[in-house]
Amino acid sequence: MTLNSADEGFAAQLRAKLPEAVLRPVAPRYLQEPRGLYRGQAGVLALPRSAQEVAILIATATAARVGVVPFGGGTGLVGGQIAPDGPAPLLISLERMTAVRSVHPQENVLIAEAGTILADVQAAARGVGRFFPLSLASEGSARIGGNLSTNAGGVNVLRYGNARDLCLGLEAVLPDGRIWNGLTRLRKDNTGYDLRNLLIGAEGTLGIITAAALKLAPIPAGEGTALIVVPSPEAALKLLTLARDRLGETVSAFELMHRQGLEFLAEELPDLRQPFASPPEWCVLIEIGVAAGLDPQAALAGLFESAQQLDLASDGVIAQSAAQRDALWAVREQIPEANRRVGSVSSHDISVPLGVLPEFIARAGAAIAGIGAFRINCFGHLGDGNLHYNVFPLRGHDRADYTQYGARIRQVIHDLVASLGGSFSAEHGIGRLKVADLEHYGDPVKLSAMRAIKAALDPHGIMNPGAVLRG
Repeated sequence: MTLNSADEGFAAQLRAKLPEAVLRPVAPRYLQEPRGLYRGQAGVLALPRSAQEVAILIATATAARVGVVPFGGGTGLVGGQIAPDGPAPLLISLERMTAVRSVHPQENVLIAEAGTILADVQAAARGVGRFFPLSLASEGSARIGGNLSTNAGGVNVLRYGNARDLCLGLEAVLPDGRIWNGLTRLRKDNTGYDLRNLLIGAEGTLGIITAAALKLAPIPAGEGTALIVVPSPEAALKLLTLARDRLGETVSAFELMHRQGLEFLAEELPDLRQPFASPPEWCVLIEIGVAAGLDPQAALAGLFESAQQLDLASDGVIAQSAAQRDALWAVREQIPEANRRVGSVSSHDISVPLGVLPEFIARAGAAIAGIGAFRINCFGHLGDGNLHYNVFPLRGHDRADYTQYGARIRQVIHDLVASLGGSFSAEHGIGRLKVADLEHYGDPVKLSAMRAIKAALDPHGIMNPGAVLRG
């Protein structure tokens, strides 16, 4: 469908209706994304203060046939928040919509506007003695509307689920400018199609989320963290089963790390203290949260002893304080930054069924070796089958020396993932980066249904054009 540019005439229409919300030209920070893969464009930036103002913006864009790109915290890794080509769109940022509208501790519910930074949602929950489990490396800048629009995952999915599982209801503006008032606090509401789950993960292509009713949880009375050396991914998987058999649902995070990631940390972030003098080939970071009366350190010690007896663990560190716990987590959380500094040839956010995860790691390594000589950093959320499988230049080389390999590596990895019943996009979404992958690997019936939904709700194709589905 043909869209028009958000030119000065369109900007004037918006200023007449919302004089304090419209900015032109658009500041460069709204036109960048973290990996530098795209350079965005926008004709107008709007900073609304309410769902009603968002509705005015969307209705005006629909009438003018101007594309709309929602902008959250700008932390997305697949280009969903910027438009690199086509008619210059209207960029809508909800950064002024940051109110925590209400908190209901007895119900374990918090209602926040979509521009609220994730860390602020977490803090608001802690302020009433509750816990909001969604946790990401970018939580200091990512906004809850973007988290929901991309169905963000993070480190606590194993116990608490992803963003979709942590949302009860939404307020959203649909592509025709109407406001859907779906901010229910109900946990049971069996009244027809689930619009909440339709909008979550849609990446702004079906409307703009303006507020959400979020699930909270009790704060664990005690928390324990351990970094355990394992001989192989197979052993790590068996350790996960052992941990869940012994500790049940207290296991909230189970992160796999490879030696290469620890070596990158030593190269790029030498001031970061690592717990082992020599990086182990494989290790797992385990986090548990227990009820009152239970000792998390003793529980982890018992798990380690059992793992040793079964030859699943050879060494380990159990945090004895909050500072030690933070130090162990810093190792895991700084791996992406070290990766960024090294510069990958090809990065992959994949998931496979847990049972075939060791097979994937073995076969992927062999396939990459068949293409050429590279360094591979395989790490991520083993507990939910989500790995970040990233391929890097050899030491002393730059990724610019390997540009001819990127597409081939990506195809090999994604083909393997598909053959094992996995997903080429586990938690980062589709955005603009993976549209062709969705077309290639996606189920044709699902794609047809997605296009039908898009056409029904957004017949003029104004919402985030080019993201998820090709325009």
